[in-house]
Parts: sequence; C-alpha cells; structure tokens
Amino acid sequence: MSTPEQTEHLVLPGVLTASQAAETVAAIAAVQREDGALPWFRGHHLDPWDHTEAAMALDAAGEHEAAARAYEWLARNQNADGSWYAAYHDGDPQQPTDRSLESNFCAYVAVGVWHHYLATGDDAFVDRMWPTVYAAVEFVLRLQQPGGQIGWKREPDGTPVTDALLTGSSSIHQALRCALAIAERREEPQPDWELATGALAHAIRSHPERFLDKNRYSMDWYYPVLGGAVTGAEATARIQEGWDRFVVPGLGVRCVLPNPWVTGGESCELALALWATGESDRALEILQSIQHLRADGGLYWTGYVFEGNKAVWPEELTTWTAGSLLLAVAALGGDEATTAVFGGERLPVGLEPDCC
Repeated sequence: MSTPEQTEHLVLPGVLTASQAAETVAAIAAVQREDGALPWFRGHHLDPWDHTEAAMALDAAGEHEAAARAYEWLARNQNADGSWYAAYHDGDPQQPTDRSLESNFCAYVAVGVWHHYLATGDDAFVDRMWPTVYAAVEFVLRLQQPGGQIGWKREPDGTPVTDALLTGSSSIHQALRCALAIAERREEPQPDWELATGALAHAIRSHPERFLDKNRYSMDWYYPVLGGAVTGAEATARIQEGWDRFVVPGLGVRCVLPNPWVTGGESCELALALWATGESDRALEILQSIQHLRADGGLYWTGYVFEGNKAVWPEELTTWTAGSLLLAVAALGGDEATTAVFGGERLPVGLEPDCC
C-alpha cells in the first residue's frame, strides 16, 4: 500500500498533503475486489468507464499491480462483440444490472491501457491487452454515423441508438487517439481508425447540430477540450464562455443548470481541461474549492447542494470521484503518464479532414 513517501508527487497546496494522498489511494484500493473490479463503492455497481478512471488513479499513485488487475478484469469479462455491459452489481461479472452497451464506456479502456503503458513501460501488458482494445474500438466504430459522431449505445437487444452525445463522443475521441498510439507502438497501423478519429474530431469542432442538445450539462461545455478535440485559442474561448454559468466560486462546478448542485467529478475534470489549456492556476483554484467534499478516510462525496436545504448529496463516496481528483493532481504535478494522456503528448494529431 502507498505510503506518504510514495505519494509525495501528489502533494498540491490546499488540495493534498502526502499523507492525505496516501490515504486516498489506500481508500480506492480498499474498494477493489480480489478479481480486480473497482465498483463505485462496495455494494454499488461498476461501470467500465469509472472502473478505468479509478485504475488510472492507482497507476498515477504507483499502484501498478492493482491497476493491472483492473485492466485484466476488463479483458476477462469483455463480451464477444468487444463491448461491456453498462453496469455490474458490485463488480460481479455474473450480475450485470444494465445490459445496454454504451460506446464511450467501451472505448475508455484504450485510455487506461495507454496510461498504464506510459506509467510502467510494460510492453508485455500492451501485447496482452491489444486484443481487448482492438475489439472494443471496433465495437465503438460500428456505431459511428455518417457525420462522424458516435451513436450513444446499443440496446440490450442489439438495436443501435444513433443519437450522439457530445460528452461521450469527446471521450471517445481521446480514446481513439490512445488506441492509435497503442497500435503505433505495436507497429500495427490502423488507417480506418485514423479516418474515423478525424471525422469525429470535425463533428465535435464544427457540427454541434449532430449531437443531442445537452448544453445544460457542464460536461458538454468542457469535454470537447478535455477529450482533445478542441485545442488552442478555441479551447480557451470555450472555457471562458461557460465559466460564469457553471463555476460556483469557492464550491466547484455545477453538474447541470440551473440546479444548485456542485460535483467533485465535474470539478476535477474541468481542472484537467484547464491544465490542458495552460491555465494551471485556475485549475488549482478549482481543486482547492472542492475540499469541502473530502470525507474522513480519504474518499470524496459525489456532490453538494448549496442552496435551500444545503447538504451533501447523494450520500456516497465513490472511487471515481477520488480517482478524478488524483488524476488532476497528478497532471498539475507533472506526472509523465498522466500529462501525456491528457496533454496529448505522444498522441496522433492532424487527423481531421479538410471538410465534411
């Protein structure tokens, strides 16, 4: 288990001391099942995206063996078509509780595998996980629409849902770039994936009408930046445009307008997006503002209602909220693997087509 000495790189003023970081890492690890599963918390469900996010946090903290076990869980329990179910009770692969197949949930394994490789240099791990990543990407790209956007999911009976979510497609954009980096590492070029990634990037940047209108949600505001599809001056302008609508000074980031509810996960993801645009000072302020969500034991409450009957809500301490905080701290602290994944280093660029 991590010690304060091992987590010194996760120290961030006003956010984490070394001992607090070690406590948070230990709290995430304590939730992990022996088979590698990382549910939200014991007795609740596991979804493949948040499972991967928590595994990445373990890698950022140096807990590489625990992270590898999480990815091995995904490899063992992948469906024949390359997908995973949207939810499993307590991470039990025999007890799926939501049999829909969400595209961004399935794609995110590529981000985790690339992050683990960058953290460990373990080529054998990449070789073992390549069939899993390949199958997952192929499943996701079968849901890509003519306009480049990715359909949200397949229903349990296999029916494709062609409506696309901007947040989900932006997450998939990051995942496809990581998958292409893995393919390049293995010297197995995937030109069809490159074309698909370029078409997706173009849709995200230039065609908001191709996605369901969810602009009340803060994730639709910052995820095109976090997923690497919107960069440079355009990214800075996008973040600035939504700042006053979503950021509650001293408390964090709203999940959805107009609800008076800030959430730890969205706040940490915004911090990562800010860091990616070069705004580390504002990223630090956001992370400092959510310390009211830290609970005894090192985990973090999902969110806080800040008007009316003020309260922590829901009363749950999730591995993925703590994981998102550790990843944001790792990026601000210069962790090589985390900065490469969220900063776009060593990921393919220039894939967007000239027009469509």
